[in-house]
Amino acid sequence: MAPTAGSGPAGPKTGMILRTRPDRRVRAALERVADAIVQTAPRVPVRDLATLRRQFPGLGPEEMADRLVAGAVKGSATVGAGIGAAAMMPAPPAMPAELAAEIVGVASIELKLIAELHEVYGVRAAGAAPQRAMAYLGAWTDERGIDTAKLVSFDVVLGGPMRRRLRQQVLKRTVRNLPTLAPFLMGAAAGALMNRRDTRRLADRIRDDLRGRQVPWDGPPPGADTGVAPSGNPGGLSLPGAGGAADSVPPAPPARPAPPVPPKDDPRALPPAAPPPGER
Repeated sequence: MAPTAGSGPAGPKTGMILRTRPDRRVRAALERVADAIVQTAPRVPVRDLATLRRQFPGLGPEEMADRLVAGAVKGSATVGAGIGAAAMMPAPPAMPAELAAEIVGVASIELKLIAELHEVYGVRAAGAAPQRAMAYLGAWTDERGIDTAKLVSFDVVLGGPMRRRLRQQVLKRTVRNLPTLAPFLMGAAAGALMNRRDTRRLADRIRDDLRGRQVPWDGPPPGADTGVAPSGNPGGLSLPGAGGAADSVPPAPPARPAPPVPPKDDPRALPPAAPPPGER
């Protein structure tokens, strides 16, 4: 009897190879996207609390967080619409690269949002800037706030459970972003809608987690004009030595006293009269 597929010593081995090759290709693609996100995270510009308070004067933590979420939602929707427009005419060889570009672009926007939400709620990550970036990447992966007492390094991200969770997050985003590749601009609308929804949902989860650990702000932001004059300077006038405009104007010289007026009967009061011309 002729051997059938899957029977005999070569059957299971061939079937195993056919099953594992696609899995390896998918895993390799996910690894490349995850590596791109890890390399991008430290380069994302993040504003600290003092900068945010100067850029959004008069706003409290919740109002400022609303502004940040609105900007991030708009940015992620723009990325989804752009990738969908680029995929208007289907090109199967370019689809994996388009999906990877969308995931990395949206992840950069959401990492910036997560970092600045931690600044607004006073739960800033510990360590230097690269360590904080890795901590916020962990928050993006787990969709929750960070542990401020824990330092996260590149070694922790590149290996172990966190690496596996990051890969799963990338896979989940890839599956959700597949409608972006729909042809004839349907993908642009789908990409904008889904990215807007996912970014807002992530922001809501992060904010709910941070509200329970919120640290109040201490006083006005640096350089803010509180409208209160300094002590001993009523009205907020610019005084010499206070760094104001008065420092550049030299003080006026003191007034010279008027000479004393002698009495009328004093011969020094008037100069001697000149003699008549005939008496010279």
